[in-house]
Amino acid sequence: MLNRVVLVGRLTRDPELRMSQSNIAVGNFTLAVNRPFTDRNGERGADFINCVVFRKQAENVKNFVQKGSLVGIDGRLQSRSYENKDGQRVYVTEVVCDSVQFLEPKNRQGSGNQASHAAESYSEPYNSGNQSYGSREPENPFANSTGNVDISEDDLPF
Repeated sequence: MLNRVVLVGRLTRDPELRMSQSNIAVGNFTLAVNRPFTDRNGERGADFINCVVFRKQAENVKNFVQKGSLVGIDGRLQSRSYENKDGQRVYVTEVVCDSVQFLEPKNRQGSGNQASHAAESYSEPYNSGNQSYGSREPENPFANSTGNVDISEDDLPF
């Protein structure tokens, strides 16, 4: 059997951090993930996925991401239920994150426009092909080369 979830999206609110009764850090956040198609009005829908993360990773999420931050998660779906204060059974399905990857530099987060676009396209960082964050261009390792590069066949990985 297989239970694996991989998502890329933006946080819809700042993550929450609390401690369990056994003193384990537990983080909660909601991830907005765009659907890959548009409706008949040309608008792209989004799914809002509840996520939970534990221990040091929960502390890192609380400290380094905020509403609008682009993150990638790897985890599993988990269902649970509890009885609320009115005595009604409440069912919850959420992603238990094994890994949370921060996909933007910290200085890009919280610039105001991400917060209003919580469900921007999950492929945004890759659209322009050669996009780099900030004003720094990728370095060309052959920029100062004066001709052909001498590489023996023994150095090739194939």
